[in-house]
Amino acid sequence: MNVKLIQQYEEEILCYRLRTARSKTRAQYKDFHKHLIALHREQWRLIQLQRNLGWEPLEPPIQKGCKRLFFLRQDVARSRQAEFYEDILTKINTVQWSHRKDFVIKKKRRALGRKQYMVKEQHLLKPDEDQFQKMELTSAQQSQFHIEWTYQKGTGKIIKRYVFNEPWRFVLRVRPNIIDKVSVQDPGLDARLHEISNYLERNGYDKIQDRLLDVSYRWWKWGDLSKHKEINDLKNKPLHKVLDELQRINR
Repeated sequence: MNVKLIQQYEEEILCYRLRTARSKTRAQYKDFHKHLIALHREQWRLIQLQRNLGWEPLEPPIQKGCKRLFFLRQDVARSRQAEFYEDILTKINTVQWSHRKDFVIKKKRRALGRKQYMVKEQHLLKPDEDQFQKMELTSAQQSQFHIEWTYQKGTGKIIKRYVFNEPWRFVLRVRPNIIDKVSVQDPGLDARLHEISNYLERNGYDKIQDRLLDVSYRWWKWGDLSKHKEINDLKNKPLHKVLDELQRINR
């Protein structure tokens, strides 16, 4: 409260608890921030409701592009261990989609300086340690993998991955991508979600909302935030020390 008002009306004015312009402005910002947080909670609740609406059959089914995935080789499928390797394949199989049946993409080659059509690469899944434990493989199936240390881009860390020993047992095949079901749509939910996202993006309130919620995946919009930077364990470390650490871990 202003000191001049207290001197003019003495201490009797204190019972009215008058607020200064500064405190009023602060309260307005606080209410506005609470409003943005409430919008975020409503948006997240509506998204969860939208995801739980379920699926409905699509009549007639349609084809949208092609998908490519691994299958057992014919000789392996006819062998006695077909079920053994089929169980492994279900856990390390990968699926790719393309609008082209030949799965070629344009890729620029430095030597020629122009783009060329090249076949898109596809490999079996190389799970990390946590993923490998969640697969619940038997001891015999686990013996079919070996450990491979790989460098992870972005984090600068060396991660242990499990690689299948005999990838030749599986072959890539292309199948039509048939869509026979679609997600159930609620016009009311879609309209409200569009209204919230349009309100936030049109006025630039999504940036303020991210700052309030401390959303780290948009840290690059706010400049240099050291708390969101990943620590590179290999930075300024000679090669022989890196190799010594790898040997110590393998022991």
